[in-house]
Amino acid sequence: MDRRELLRLLSMAGTLVAVSGIDDLDWERLNHFAEGPHRLDPAVLDEYATLNSHLWRVFVLSTSKQHTYPLVREQLGVLVGALQRSHSEAVHRGLCALVADLFQLAGEIMFDGNRYTDAAHCYSLAATASREGGVFDLWVCALTRHAFIGVYEEQFAKAGPMLELAAGLARLGDQALSTRHWVSVVRAQTFAGLGDLKACQRALDDAEQVHQLTGHVHTGGWLRFDGSRLPEERGTCYVALRRPDLAERSLTEALGMDLSARRRASVLTDLATLGLQRGDVDQVVGHARAAIDLAQQTSSGVIGRKLRGLQTQLTPLLASRHFRQLDHELTTVTGTSA
Repeated sequence: MDRRELLRLLSMAGTLVAVSGIDDLDWERLNHFAEGPHRLDPAVLDEYATLNSHLWRVFVLSTSKQHTYPLVREQLGVLVGALQRSHSEAVHRGLCALVADLFQLAGEIMFDGNRYTDAAHCYSLAATASREGGVFDLWVCALTRHAFIGVYEEQFAKAGPMLELAAGLARLGDQALSTRHWVSVVRAQTFAGLGDLKACQRALDDAEQVHQLTGHVHTGGWLRFDGSRLPEERGTCYVALRRPDLAERSLTEALGMDLSARRRASVLTDLATLGLQRGDVDQVVGHARAAIDLAQQTSSGVIGRKLRGLQTQLTPLLASRHFRQLDHELTTVTGTSA
């Protein structure tokens, strides 16, 4: 993908063709507003919000996340173009929220492609637009996604302050949503990376409170945390803390759930790492090979990077023919050898 295309202003036509399966939108009116210098009204904003939600669903359901990028890029072009025109204050704030929503999705696509600098840029723009739109929960999610890049790159100390800011802002948001609980999960990963078991467990316990919420607790788009990920999140944290006694139960529970290919590959990689910590060759090889198969199906950079972390831990073990063969198989996904 060409990063310069991300902010190009594109016509609505390509998007209309690509997502023509949505029947409940007034495409003629959307096309009318996208093609000319017209002032938008709240009804059109609602149509754009529906389209944004559809793009998130396409992203979630896509095996390869990169395939959703052209659609997102085009819709961003339309929304950014609309921002350049004069509107009422209420419409402007609504547009800012929609732009923030979609920049977070663009950032997710970039993140999955291992383009962390581009992802960070998207999240920064999303945070700014959320603030302008006055949507605290959306703002919190943008900050949390930005901080997660640091978590994923194991820069835990740098991620902490941004997550603390996100946690503070979450108290100003909609308390019926699970925003603050998702922040707690990412903070738990930070504490795990820093080796602080007690702080990690406190954060995970805070996240568990999501189960006390009732009603519609997430948006299905920029906020998708409903507590169903907690077993795998706990397992990941305990693997990082080198506590296989705590990790196995959570990861086994997660593996028995209905997971996407990317999430299943992540759990399998954690189970392989758990096998390394226990010295169980069969567990390492079996789970790693299953994760490799899923990584090849999805072309996910996130899984590729996680497998690379597993592969690095094989270096002192390459005297074993089992691990030498596994290293060779991992190289087909990671492009490197232990």
